[in-house]
Amino acid sequence: MADLSFKSFKEEALQDPATKKEYDRLRPVWDLRRKLIRLRTEKGVTQAEIAKMMGTNKSSISRLECGEKVNFPTLGTIQKYAQALGYNVKVDFEPASIF
Repeated sequence: MADLSFKSFKEEALQDPATKKEYDRLRPVWDLRRKLIRLRTEKGVTQAEIAKMMGTNKSSISRLECGEKVNFPTLGTIQKYAQALGYNVKVDFEPASIF
């Protein structure tokens, strides 16, 4: 029987150059979303609570965290989210790997 795990599916899908290119393009936004969720849950804050702190609604936080639409959140939104949790945002750059 074939291995139907997500890991094996992902490995196989990333063999396709077009899929790999799109995956790499979207990686930063998914990494950011995972980090936002981790920071919020480590603080013990619900989506509804952070929404109230930010002056928005829970559905906006849900969309921000889950990637309902694959879009890049604005720096202003990220800063408001971070500040509501007691963090500052630090933007940094690193050399890109050459393919």
